[in-house]
Amino acid sequence: MKITSVDCMIIDSGNPCQGRNTWNPIIVRVNTDEGVCGFGEVGMAYGKGFRAGFGMVQDFAEVILGEDPMRIEKIWDKIYRKTFWGLGGGTVVSAGMSAIDIALWDIKGKALGVPVYQLLGGKTNDKLRTYASQVQFGWGNDEVVPGKKLMITPEDYAAVTRAAMKDGYTAVKVDPLALSNREPDGRGPWKTTGILSEEAVELAYDRVAAMREAGGRDLDIIIELHSYTDTISAVQLGQRLERLRIYYLEEPCTPLNDKNMLEVHRQVNIPIASGERIYQRTGFRPFLENRSLQVVQPDVCLCGGISEAKKICDMANAYDCAAQIHVCGSPISKAAALHIEAAIPNFIIHEHHKWALHPDGRATCKYDYQPVDGYYEVPELPGLGQELTEETIRKAQMVTIRQ
Repeated sequence: MKITSVDCMIIDSGNPCQGRNTWNPIIVRVNTDEGVCGFGEVGMAYGKGFRAGFGMVQDFAEVILGEDPMRIEKIWDKIYRKTFWGLGGGTVVSAGMSAIDIALWDIKGKALGVPVYQLLGGKTNDKLRTYASQVQFGWGNDEVVPGKKLMITPEDYAAVTRAAMKDGYTAVKVDPLALSNREPDGRGPWKTTGILSEEAVELAYDRVAAMREAGGRDLDIIIELHSYTDTISAVQLGQRLERLRIYYLEEPCTPLNDKNMLEVHRQVNIPIASGERIYQRTGFRPFLENRSLQVVQPDVCLCGGISEAKKICDMANAYDCAAQIHVCGSPISKAAALHIEAAIPNFIIHEHHKWALHPDGRATCKYDYQPVDGYYEVPELPGLGQELTEETIRKAQMVTIRQ
């Protein structure tokens, strides 16, 4: 079997993002001479930079033409070592590598007639506990609080917690500092670095306390700070939240400095998580060696693909570190994440982002996998078990790289 062409696509999936200007999933389809194709994703659908990811995967596509797609490790290493920039890693390079790698695993599973998780060693987890993610933006496609799309008051946070629990979730994730109370849209002057104002700390505390009261003792609350805080403010806020039994504290400071993360870990009695903006094994290594992270969160569409994400999770297991895959992309990324999490023994919990509920995004792919009563089951179809619809492909902005 040989790779004959690669379709690189920017997908039109509406705009489910709130507070961002674009939502542009970048999908690749790797085609072979035997008619088997595989799908992968560049993990840059959100934020700024998707055009760079779109260009990067086109460049890498040229490198893999004519290769045997079943030789996944060989192709990964070729991109890593023979493209010059592969050895440098970083967001755009690793995202491009990820998309191709995921597509190759999809091809291999389809060719052998088995789901990807079987190729990774089989299931260690039959069902995957799932949390409702980013509930500060609401939950579901209906307004949780009439007239509001964003959660501002503590009462709003209690209401959105009840809404998620009604859907069967026993864990939620929230950024209690993402939205200020100065304006209805959550904007206005709001300092999140350095020494925080008492107003900011107490509002964040009151929001989370309202969630704890609404959810009771059995609800797990994950605090996400998106690295909007720094070491000083993360320690200040983290210590204030300790008494509310927080499941873990995610991205409390920049992931570019493992010593800063270690300082937060030493001063805050909450497990620390990060990984969305850490790339490849070499990026995670210092955080594991200094024990600054208790939960690693590689993004399968950013860290180097299924091959690299599995290695990162296995490496974390050697340090008694839990693992989950960060998920904030199309249903292609969701499927890839589920296969890895099914296979790793140190799995902790799966992320189900609010944006994954948006009907436009869900309609881009053939299968609409959703959790039931707060748990996911892994796709059982060969490969990833997920593909773009023909309509989505027809509407996509596409560049095809061929021999």
